[in-house]
Amino acid sequence: MSSFNIFSMAFLLALVVIKGADLIADGLVHPIIKLEKNSYVVPGVAAQDTGKSDEASGPTLEPVEPLLAAANLENGQKVAKKRLQCHTFEKGGKAKTGPNLWDVVGNAVAHLEGYAYSKAMRTHGGTWTYEKLNEYLYKPRKSVPGTKMSFAGLKKVQDRADLIAYIASMSDSPKPFPAS
Repeated sequence: MSSFNIFSMAFLLALVVIKGADLIADGLVHPIIKLEKNSYVVPGVAAQDTGKSDEASGPTLEPVEPLLAAANLENGQKVAKKRLQCHTFEKGGKAKTGPNLWDVVGNAVAHLEGYAYSKAMRTHGGTWTYEKLNEYLYKPRKSVPGTKMSFAGLKKVQDRADLIAYIASMSDSPKPFPAS
């Protein structure tokens, strides 16, 4: 092998490593931009003016319900593919690190027989509504404190809507979207 080929391969490998590190860093860090004293903007989250100056309240979570009817299932599938290392989506699929997500919408939280849910998830209760899925997919650890899900969440409301619509389609009897 010539020295030119070795140099070219090393250069390409360096580019791949740098781009991979960039993608990983983008996934781990969400920038917070300071505007002025005691005022912050979190990209991808719309702040709501409540008239309060309470910093602890933070931005209001955008609802996905108005976006569901026009959601992009192809994008939802792409977002779901990033979760294939932990979840399966097909009917009768085996649980991995996370449970199978077939027929989740409208089903009880922690409904999958034989899956070892965290105590937090088992005691959370309720059913997976579109609203609950939106809240959980935004910040799983805030929505269900103590969950063993290590996923940081989806900040973009459109990505959450697309993923939720895709998950909703993974059912023999998909639940209708709420009227917007």
